[in-house]
Amino acid sequence: MGLMDPEPMSNGAEPKIPKLKGKYMRMDGQFNEEIEEPIRRKRGRSDSEKYVFACAVFASLNNVLLGYDVGVMSGVILFMKEDLNISEVQQEVLVGCLSIVSLLGSLGGGKTSDLVGRKWTIGLAAIVFQIGAAIMTFAPNFLVLMIGRIIAGIGIGFGVMVAPVYIAEISPTIARGTFTSFPEIFINLGILLGYVSNYVFSGLSAHISWRVMLGVGILPSVFIAFALFMIPESPRWLVVQKRIEEARSVLLKVSENEAEADQRLAEIQKAAVGSNEGKAVWREILRPTPALRRMLITGLGIQCFQQITGIDATVYYSPTIFRDAGIKSKTQNLAATIAVGVTKTVFILVAIVLIDRVGRKPLLYVSTIGMTFCLFALGLSLSLLGHDIVSPNAVIALAILAVCGNVAFFSVGMGPVCWVLTSEIFPLKVRAQASAFGAVGNRLSSGFVAMSFLSMSEAISVGGTFFIFSAISALSVVFVYFCVPETKGKSLEEIESLFQSGRDQWNQIEVELEDVQHLVQKE
Repeated sequence: MGLMDPEPMSNGAEPKIPKLKGKYMRMDGQFNEEIEEPIRRKRGRSDSEKYVFACAVFASLNNVLLGYDVGVMSGVILFMKEDLNISEVQQEVLVGCLSIVSLLGSLGGGKTSDLVGRKWTIGLAAIVFQIGAAIMTFAPNFLVLMIGRIIAGIGIGFGVMVAPVYIAEISPTIARGTFTSFPEIFINLGILLGYVSNYVFSGLSAHISWRVMLGVGILPSVFIAFALFMIPESPRWLVVQKRIEEARSVLLKVSENEAEADQRLAEIQKAAVGSNEGKAVWREILRPTPALRRMLITGLGIQCFQQITGIDATVYYSPTIFRDAGIKSKTQNLAATIAVGVTKTVFILVAIVLIDRVGRKPLLYVSTIGMTFCLFALGLSLSLLGHDIVSPNAVIALAILAVCGNVAFFSVGMGPVCWVLTSEIFPLKVRAQASAFGAVGNRLSSGFVAMSFLSMSEAISVGGTFFIFSAISALSVVFVYFCVPETKGKSLEEIESLFQSGRDQWNQIEVELEDVQHLVQKE
C-alpha cells in the first residue's frame, strides 16, 4: 500500500489530497469510505526534524525578551524606586503597561504577518524591542522610562503573537505540540536570565544596577538578525500568496520525503482556497460562523485564564511576596527568586516531553488543578503570617514551596499548551489575526493583573489576593472540561473539522480516530 500521487489542479479546482484506499470498521458497526494513513515516521530524529527544530529555536528568540523583561523587572523596581524615587502607583503602571501596550503589537502583528510574512514580522519585533530597551537603559526620569517601555511593549507584542503561528505552520503534525511549545521554553529561559541578572548586578549602585539589568536584555535580539538568514518563510503563508513552488521547496525541507511534502502541500492548498476572497478577516472574526465562534471561545478563553490566575503577579512580584513572607535580606530574597526561575524552566522541559505523548487536555487538567491548590496554599501561608499558629520559618518555607509549586504546575500545562492551542485551532484564512486576538486577551489580562496586584494586596492583603487567584484557577478547570478539545495527533486541517462538528461530537470523533490508529498499527 503506497501513497498515490496528488491529482493536478485544473481550472481553479480545489487540489485533491492524496489518500490511501481502504475501509475501517467504526465502533457503531458502520464503514467509513476512505481514510488517510498517517505517514509512518522513522525512529530517531531525521534531518527534517532537526531542521524544524532549528527553525523553532530561532523563531522563539523574541520570547526570551518577554521572559527577561518579566524576570528582571522583579529586581529592577527595587533599585529603580531608590534611584528615581518613583511611587507605588508608578511602579504598578511601569510593570503593567508593557502587557497592555504589547496588545497593540499583537493586533498589528496579525495584519503585518499576513502582509509581509511570518518571518519578517519576527525580525520587525526584534528591532522595535531593541529601540525601546535602549531608551529605557539610558532614561533619566520616569517619563522617558515610560516611552521606552511602551516601544519595547509593542515589539514584544509582535514577537509573542507571530512565533507560535510560524512554528505551527512549519511543524509536522506528530511533533507540532513539542515545537510550538518552544516559545514558552524561551519565555521561561528569559525569566531565569532576568532573575540571574538581578542577582549578579545587585551589588552595583542603585543608579547603575537597574540600567545594566535592562541593557543586558538587548543582547538576545541581536541573534535574531542571524536567524532571519537561516529560517524559511511559512509554507502556508507562501501558498496564500500563490507562491506554490516556494512553499513546496520549504515543505521538502520540513517533511520526511517528497510524497509527504506533496500531501501536505495539497492539504494546505485545499485549506487556502478562498483565503484572499470574500469577507475581510476582521469582519469574519467579529461575525463568526458557529465553528469559528467555538474556536474563538477556546482560544481567547485559554489565553485569558493563563494570565488571570496570577502567574505574572507571582513572577513580577516574587521578591515582594517573599519579603512579606518574612525574608528581609535583599540577597536572600533574590536567591529565592532564582529558585522560582529554575523551577519554572525545569518543568517546562517536562511539558515538552509530554505534550505530544499524553496530549494537551490531560496536561491542562494537571496544571489547573495543581495551580488551584498551590495558590490556595500561598494565600494561606501569607494569611498566617504574624499569628502564633505556626513559626515564621514554617511560613517562609510554605510560601516558597507554594510559589515554586504554582510556577511548576503552570509550566507543565497552562503555560505552553495555551500557545500551542491558539496556534493550531484556527483556519488558515484567519489564523494570524485570530491568534493575534487571543494574544491581545492574554496581554490585556496580564496587564490588568500586574497593574492591580499591589493595590489589591493593599486593600484585601496579599494572602486574600491569592485566594482570589485560587478561585479563578478552579474556574479554569471547568473551562478546560467544557471548551477545550484534544488536538494531539491531528493536522491543522483536521482540527478545523473538529470544531465544525461541535462539542457534542468531540468524544465520538476521538473514538473513531483511535479506531483508525489501531487499524494502522495492526497492518
